[in-house]
Amino acid sequence: MKKIVVIGSSNIDLIMKMNRLPEKGETVTGAEFFQVYGGKGANQAVAAARAGGNVAFISCVGEDAYASQMIQQFKDNGIDTSFVFRETGMPSGHALIMIGGQGENYISVAPGANDLLGPEKINEALPIINEAEMIVLQYEIPRKTLTHIINIGNEKNIPILWNFAPAQEFDFSYFSRINILVLNETEVGYLAKMQVENEDEAENAAKTLIERGVEKVIITRGAEGAFVLTEHEKVRISSYRVDAVDTTAAGDTFCGALAVALIEGSSLKHALEFASAAAAISVTRLGRNPRFLLDLK
Repeated sequence: MKKIVVIGSSNIDLIMKMNRLPEKGETVTGAEFFQVYGGKGANQAVAAARAGGNVAFISCVGEDAYASQMIQQFKDNGIDTSFVFRETGMPSGHALIMIGGQGENYISVAPGANDLLGPEKINEALPIINEAEMIVLQYEIPRKTLTHIINIGNEKNIPILWNFAPAQEFDFSYFSRINILVLNETEVGYLAKMQVENEDEAENAAKTLIERGVEKVIITRGAEGAFVLTEHEKVRISSYRVDAVDTTAAGDTFCGALAVALIEGSSLKHALEFASAAAAISVTRLGRNPRFLLDLK
């Protein structure tokens, strides 16, 4: 079975669900509190596994009470954890998340052990990377590690799907080495250095990335759907209408499901529809799919 190798972050998410998000300097009471496993890398790995993919995950967790539970939950989802590294003297990554009544959110992340996922650990994980039909990346691990992975993927002719989130500075010369770049409107605007507030502006921004050598640029637009742009075509889909409860991991779910559909040989349109359906399901559930509630017993 074709293997997807997800390389990225693992976090503990501390979540407050409230009727509305606070304004600057305001305290909102009456929230519900949850602790769940997250991290964009972990979310995408779990999403890909639950979508039927054969998934290996490369990540770093810390020396804390959560680490063993996280690794076991990955295993319970059928994920190969041979190269989920345990770091001593360092906590696992943590995220603080506030979710409002319509599923909107504020998020802040303390990377913890994720910052220790360096190039040397990627070299240790080469046996599993060599089996990959696709590498899936995000941007919650060190920049030098990402450049190293991109170089390896290119040398071994392994397609790279990169969810450029959260958007940060990066060497633009590497974008010509990316097969599939997944962005929301904020991220594509950041990369293209232009304002993006609608689909036409998003398409113009995506075109600048195609001109820089990216093979496929996929723009996710939430309730407005998604589209993929290549040098020769644009394929657009509408979103599935659902009542959103928690949008936190929707983009990660989209990416994990998209990777599965693509390596199984789906057309671009079908792959987008499959990924969009998975993301739509994920936002109807608080702290689940792909994230999963901690067992606090």
